Formats: sequence, structure tokens, C-alpha cells
Amino acid sequence: MKLLIQGNNIEVTESIHDYVEEKLEKAVKHFQNLATKVDVHLSVARNARISNKHKAEVTVYANGTIIRAQEHSENLYASIDLVSDKITRQLRKYKERNLAKKTHTAEKTSDAVEEKTVGTDLIGDREPELPSEVVRMKYFAMTPMTIDQALEQLQLVDHDFYMFRNEETGEINVIYQRNHGGYGVIQPRNQN
Repeated sequence: MKLLIQGNNIEVTESIHDYVEEKLEKAVKHFQNLATKVDVHLSVARNARISNKHKAEVTVYANGTIIRAQEHSENLYASIDLVSDKITRQLRKYKERNLAKKTHTAEKTSDAVEEKTVGTDLIGDREPELPSEVVRMKYFAMTPMTIDQALEQLQLVDHDFYMFRNEETGEINVIYQRNHGGYGVIQPRNQN
């Protein structure tokens, strides 16, 4: 398992590095066959009005699935403890779900997605430009999945939304966690 530790507004000393390594090795110990890479991002907020200044984020790459957790607290070591416990629970949940699905074999992405040719003139006579507000762009493969599978992924990435390609329609959908409980799905609608 590859472990990468980064710090923002904090120097990752040898003792911090050793503590993170010890905690995450213990957290991922039973899931060594799943986890291929673990990214840890430690940061300290410089704003005096923020009470829980120390944040620990962990991203585990497990068999093509991303499992993410983050925790804030007043102490960096407490944040590391909290996030390692949280990532252990999420890995356990992921492993239990996959054991139940072992009999079901997933089809390959290359078999599921039909090949389409792309036109040579994608933008017409417009000049390509990015909006000035874009701060970060992410790219990831969107294998078709059901809404239930997307909900599982949403729970694993520790975000309040998850974008996916709907297996039934082939369109891009967004599943999100509602403020008043439950989940919602945003689907495109034809303008007819």
C-alpha cells in the first residue's frame, strides 16, 4: 500500500508522519487486499474565529473505488484519530457490500459503452475559453450504474453529492443528500 502525506499550513514532522502511518496502517490492516493507495492531507486553518482548526482528510483508492473521509477538531492528533476510525468504518461497509455481491460479475466498461465517433468541429466558430471562476477541474471515468450503486458511492466518498452515468438511460445524473434527510436525484429532461 502506498501512503502519501501532505500538509497545508503545517510542517509534517517525522513524529506526525509516524503517527499518521501507525494509525492508518491499523485502520487499513484488514483491507490490505483492497487498498492500493492512501492519500492523507493535513491542514490548519489560520482564521482565529474557527474553533476546529485542525483538519485531516484521507482518501483510499480501493479496487477502482474512492473512499474518502475528513474530520476537524481542535487538535491535529485527535483529527487523525477521528478520521482513521471513520475510514475504517467506511472500508468495512464497502467490504461487506462487495462480499454480498461476489456472485454478481460486473461487465467491463469497454463492453458496456458503445463506441461513437466524435465530430471534428466541436466548438464551431467560437473561441475556446474557460470561465474565470473555475478553481479546480476533476476528471474521472463514469461507468454506468444504477441509482442504488450511486447511493453507495455517495456514502463512500463523504460528499453531499455524486455524479454518475445512469445505467438505464445512459445520461448523466446527480444524486445528493437532502438537508432535511433522504436523498434526491437530478436527471436531465428533454425540452419537448
